[in-house]
Amino acid sequence: MNNSTPIATVNQAVPVRAESAWLRSAGIVLAGSAFIAVCAHIALPLYFTPVPLTLQPFAVLTLGLLLSPRLAVATLIAYLGEGALGLPVFSPGVAGALGLAHLFGPTGGYLLAYPLAAALISLLWRLSGRGFVAAILSAAAGNALILCAGALWLGAATHASLQLVMTQAILPFLPGDALKVVGAAAVATGWQRLRHRKSSSFPTT
Repeated sequence: MNNSTPIATVNQAVPVRAESAWLRSAGIVLAGSAFIAVCAHIALPLYFTPVPLTLQPFAVLTLGLLLSPRLAVATLIAYLGEGALGLPVFSPGVAGALGLAHLFGPTGGYLLAYPLAAALISLLWRLSGRGFVAAILSAAAGNALILCAGALWLGAATHASLQLVMTQAILPFLPGDALKVVGAAAVATGWQRLRHRKSSSFPTT
């Protein structure tokens, strides 16, 4: 009896599955970076600070909760790469700067912290059991990292006092960021319940 055909079929199926997984990951990365770009353009400039109010952090927190650490980091790096190449994916309003000039401008600390924050959120939530409270705490930790990095960068770039940096880079954003944290946690846990409901409706035999 010839067993070469089943073995050959299995050997052919492995590269196909690997290619399919790679394409799926690439699609997630591109879709995620587009989601961040859309949220970045929902912005409200503030007269007393170069940092605008945007939905960008909400996108970062949500993707950190929804994606694996590897995919979350890849998505945020792809987003920063798109912006560095000059694509209009960053929030408008930083003196019309594009590309690297925007990435390393006064708001660069927030942007450069995004991959680390997304990875931190993803790791914390997966290690904590994926409940709603855990999602809030994980997203809050990532958001705190973004705020601290942004404040440190802005302080170094402008040589401002600690008090001025607090009023320009952290304090005005706390109420909105609290809503973004809760919103991202609600989206992630809702998506998790939906997936669980779908999987339980198709029991294996």
